[in-house]
Amino acid sequence: MTNKKNSNKEIILNENLDVALGQRYLEYALSTITDRALPDSRDGLKPVHRRILFAMRQLKLVPSGSFRKCAKIVGEVMGNFHPHGDKAIYDSLVRMAQTFTTRYPLIEGQGNFGNIDGDNAAAQRYTEARLSEISMIMLEGLDESAVDFKDNYDGSEKEPEFLPAFFPQLLANGAYGIAVGMATSIPPHNIKEILEASIKLIKNSKLDNSDLVKIVKGPDFPTGGVIVDSESTILENYISGKGSFRIRAKFSQEFLSRGRWQIVITEIPYGVQKSKLVEKLAELINDKKINLLNDLRDESAEDIRLVLEPKSKNISPDLLMEHLFKKTDLEYRFSLNMNVLFDGKLPRVSNLKELLLNYIDHCRNILIRRSKFRLRNIDSRLHLLEGFIVTYLNVDKVISIIRFNENPKLDLQKEFDLSELQAEAILNMRLRSLRKLEQIQLEEEKDQLLKERLSLEILLEDEDSQLEKLSKNFELLKTKLSLDTSYFCRKTVIEEKSIIENMEIPEFIEEEEVTVIVSKLGWIKFVKGKIINSEEIKYREGDKERFLINAKTSDKILIFGSNGHIYSLLVNLLPSGRTNGEPIRLLTDLPNQTEIVQVTVFDPKLRSIIASKIGNGFIIKHEDMLAQTRSGKKIINLKNGILANCLKNIEGDSIAIIGTNRKLLIFKIDELPELNKGKGVRLQKYKDADLSDITSFESDIGLVWFDKSGRKNILSNFENWVGKRSQSGKTAPKGFPRNNKFNKN
Repeated sequence: MTNKKNSNKEIILNENLDVALGQRYLEYALSTITDRALPDSRDGLKPVHRRILFAMRQLKLVPSGSFRKCAKIVGEVMGNFHPHGDKAIYDSLVRMAQTFTTRYPLIEGQGNFGNIDGDNAAAQRYTEARLSEISMIMLEGLDESAVDFKDNYDGSEKEPEFLPAFFPQLLANGAYGIAVGMATSIPPHNIKEILEASIKLIKNSKLDNSDLVKIVKGPDFPTGGVIVDSESTILENYISGKGSFRIRAKFSQEFLSRGRWQIVITEIPYGVQKSKLVEKLAELINDKKINLLNDLRDESAEDIRLVLEPKSKNISPDLLMEHLFKKTDLEYRFSLNMNVLFDGKLPRVSNLKELLLNYIDHCRNILIRRSKFRLRNIDSRLHLLEGFIVTYLNVDKVISIIRFNENPKLDLQKEFDLSELQAEAILNMRLRSLRKLEQIQLEEEKDQLLKERLSLEILLEDEDSQLEKLSKNFELLKTKLSLDTSYFCRKTVIEEKSIIENMEIPEFIEEEEVTVIVSKLGWIKFVKGKIINSEEIKYREGDKERFLINAKTSDKILIFGSNGHIYSLLVNLLPSGRTNGEPIRLLTDLPNQTEIVQVTVFDPKLRSIIASKIGNGFIIKHEDMLAQTRSGKKIINLKNGILANCLKNIEGDSIAIIGTNRKLLIFKIDELPELNKGKGVRLQKYKDADLSDITSFESDIGLVWFDKSGRKNILSNFENWVGKRSQSGKTAPKGFPRNNKFNKN
């Protein structure tokens, strides 16, 4: 890099663009991570939240005081500490006041602060706020040198680097943020469980995560709900610091007249907007994609009350809800990523024990700093008390010096060996303080301060004493918070529920015949009935027909990709009507570079032959191909650069296989192994060629193929092409399609 100066004395930097961009982007990324997105492990806050609480403290918005307009608070924060725009500040303030977002609100709001339906808060000029009792615990100690202060963005004010935060904000209220290349997602927890775990950890530092999870049972969301993960899953999440929690809505069954009943949902998963949930349920009912429900009513007032009316009273309510949990956000996964900034600098994913130990260490450091501050104050007071006691012992002489000497302050210092501070305090005493009672009170105060000083010195010198004091403080905090039963009562229930695989409810799905249409570009939909004239089907510009499959709305279809994965879709959940449908890649996690090889209807009674481009394959049951997730199920192992290109249902006792070299081979199906997944065996030997197509047929009937016009051809005498598996085969008979395919597709 070189520097040049032009005639205007401006410095021009010559450097490579990639170096300049890389350096500046790295600085931006670090700034995002440390100053905006990730919480500090000590107080559990991001800078914007910390600055809001500190600014409100400066405005004296204490819980016992009056409310102030949020516009005033936002202006103070933005003007003095956080110059990043009023919208970001107000949004953060609102979230800290929302009881359905924050487990232990840090701010008390007055006015419209939004609701669980997803409605936004009113404008900041209409709402008011003040600090909550929890915030006062977070801020306690700021005036006692508990934390270091730093300059604000323009050097005109001082702000704390972090808050004393005796309240365990990080675990109690959780945190969420997305930075550059990393993120954090910590759920809220029950404060009683956190404090009890901290006390146990102080008494026994050898406790591991499995011991702590018996106390901190899992997240405790402000919206309640039910966590249905097993103890082992929860433990694994807390040990690794990453994972997810399955949260379900809380429901009950209400019985009506004549044996009828309805489901009432009273709690929904954390982070799910009720209005969108109701909208999605109504959409599924109207589109007949959930044919178990007859009606849906939102009877919510302050509390949630969603009423689901089943189509039949004979439906099992648990089965109905299991179906809804799979199809809607009545079951939601909350991601866990306990990534925090240790000491405000180093981002690291931590486990539960590490976060609790960090909270204990932080509180211990705050205790030491506050104790040292108190010790300094005691020393200053004792120094003054010694001067006052001298006054009482020599009151007549002191009065004489003050009355008759020209410089009483200096004379007092010389006469009684006092410091300037002591002499000044004596001169500022009132005459009424010279009572005998006042002298006794000063002697008592001195004795008490000496005792407190001794205890503080012992505390500062002994780590065990510090931990014991900390444990007592945690107990006192428990007692203080227990006055509000909503703080200690767990809102989220933990009940282990196993995932029901292959849950089918065919009797409740309105069964009708449809045609599933898959286009060349991978768009899928279904239309009612069987299509007689395929030319009537409309496709997007540049697209055309690929597969037409007769099915029923109760069926599942299997989609085989060239990556060797099978993807499953329910027919009744496919887009319907005369639209273009939707891309399969949006309904599944089929990669963009993966081609669709075959689409077929799932039938548990059927078997298929599956093969790769190089001619390896095996037989597999449909039951073994059914995928349970969007990412599909891998059924054939492929080497790098090798693709799968055949999946055909078996409909006979013989296999016919042809390569791109037009060599045809026929052999008995018994020569192929049946696997649930794997590489398979060699079907046909190739040289400078690949597998083109496979079919199965009954040897008594003969080999069947269709030309490009759809005309059927039968080869009854096929002995010339019969051989053993893995042979090369012989040239296909005259008249065989030039595309080397048995079917026109």
